[in-house]
Amino acid sequence: MSIVLVVEDSVTQREMIKDLLKGSGLDVAVATDGVEALEQIEGSCPDLVVLDIVMPRMNGYEVCRRLKADPKTQNVPVVMCSSKGEEFDRYWGMKQGADAYIAKPFQPTELVGTVKQLLRG
Repeated sequence: MSIVLVVEDSVTQREMIKDLLKGSGLDVAVATDGVEALEQIEGSCPDLVVLDIVMPRMNGYEVCRRLKADPKTQNVPVVMCSSKGEEFDRYWGMKQGADAYIAKPFQPTELVGTVKQLLRG
């Protein structure tokens, strides 16, 4: 079974995304910010990361850059999921190496569909 790491500082959003992904048959781990996410990934690499952008300690762009720069994690798909929904934000997220970008609020089917598609990749 695939393991998805959800990195989100909002408790409400984190729980909602976790429940959605669990409901679609995935194992879900969570982290509350970028630093915690990188520590967890160091310990056990997930199959995919759902990443918020605006977080304390380290933002999602930085986390994504670090994952894509590390040979051990460069092939882990990253889905940026952020309230920053402008075209520039999407462009910048993809420039950092994100495999997909979903703007909040999103349709549950959009998130689950994107995650499943990337895991099949």
